[in-house]
Amino acid sequence: MRIFLAVLALAGLTAACETAEGFGRDVSNLGNEITEESQEAQQ
Repeated sequence: MRIFLAVLALAGLTAACETAEGFGRDVSNLGNEITEESQEAQQ
């Protein structure tokens, strides 16, 4: 039973890391778009 719970916890942590990584990429892309738009507005 302990092994099952450990595997379940590990699977949950792995999924959370992948979700956070995807969210980080989305935020980074949004920041890049904002930077590009602000540079275009300054020209």
